[in-house]
Amino acid sequence: MKSEELPAFFDGLEQWARGRDGALELVTYGGHDDQVIELRRGSAPGVQPLAIVLHGGFWRTGYTRANTTALAVAVAEAGWSSANVEYRRLGPGAYGPMLDDVAAARRSLEGFHPVVAVGHSAGGHLALWLGAEGLVDACVALGGVCDLAEAAQAELGERAVQEFLGGSSDEVPEAYLVADPAGRLPLGVPQVLVHGVGDDRVPLAHAQAYAGRARAAGDDCRVVEIDAGHFEPIDPRSRAWPDVLGAMESARSAVAGAALPGAAP
Repeated sequence: MKSEELPAFFDGLEQWARGRDGALELVTYGGHDDQVIELRRGSAPGVQPLAIVLHGGFWRTGYTRANTTALAVAVAEAGWSSANVEYRRLGPGAYGPMLDDVAAARRSLEGFHPVVAVGHSAGGHLALWLGAEGLVDACVALGGVCDLAEAAQAELGERAVQEFLGGSSDEVPEAYLVADPAGRLPLGVPQVLVHGVGDDRVPLAHAQAYAGRARAAGDDCRVVEIDAGHFEPIDPRSRAWPDVLGAMESARSAVAGAALPGAAP
């Protein structure tokens, strides 16, 4: 999808969500305007599975939880509770407050099981980071940035990783030690990476390489390749959507003890 097409794409997603959105709760987890969660509860009785939804945008301002509202609505329609998380983005090198926010958002949500982090693009990194911190039961990355050191070397997002962490791995090694899930393998939780074969923002090879490293370290991790680009996985109107829901359900099943299909090398 070309950059000039994105405003219309996101507008269409918002209109779709607005036409079918149900009741939601606004949960604040701090005093900043961006420290807020849109919580939508599933309709099934008993303890609900929860999807913690994390938007992308290469960790920069300009992209917000509005971009994943449609995904959060569709997940709730599928029987999950969904928590669409906003977090602070305070400029280059301010990775600490952002990670603190994502962790605080997760800790503010209790009474759900299992808890699966579902993140798109840079939100995929945040989902995997929550797994590395032991704060979720499973992770689903949609076109996710999985390996920060590799992404920095490839200069993905016009050097977005260097901007996010404040430099290269040689310049700020402590930042990569804290923030990079690939440097903290094994994560110890099931991981599903849904990735478009036509993704021109985060190449499919990026997810494949990370999954290989995760499996070699002993993690339950697989890649679901879909006929799509970078943005279709967050679009419930797309033909990729059943694959996204399937990935979430397989991650949920893996929490209960069943290995992910294809998780073994």
